[in-house]
Amino acid sequence: MAKRIYVGSLPYSTTAEQLSDLFSPYGDVTDSVIVKDRETNRSKGFAFVEMANDDEALKAITALNGSNMGGRTLIVNEARDRENRPEGGRRNSYSGGRDHNSRRERY
Repeated sequence: MAKRIYVGSLPYSTTAEQLSDLFSPYGDVTDSVIVKDRETNRSKGFAFVEMANDDEALKAITALNGSNMGGRTLIVNEARDRENRPEGGRRNSYSGGRDHNSRRERY
């Protein structure tokens, strides 16, 4: 069964090919995707790698987590499903830059 791996703290210049080359000594890499910003198309500094089986993925995670790539310490672990991630990040509310609690009424 294929296993997805999260790779964080990547150098922004990393390519999908370099990522595959990094993981291939540990087993068959079936896919590697660098996550990019929609507006700028620049790397966000993290990626996902898919490996052919769980044992190979575990070997890669163990070997590469905490390793150095381009002067950055990699974070490598099993990717979590979207519904299993903790909430956080962006909020849907927008205040327009105002602090509504500090508004004063003028008479």
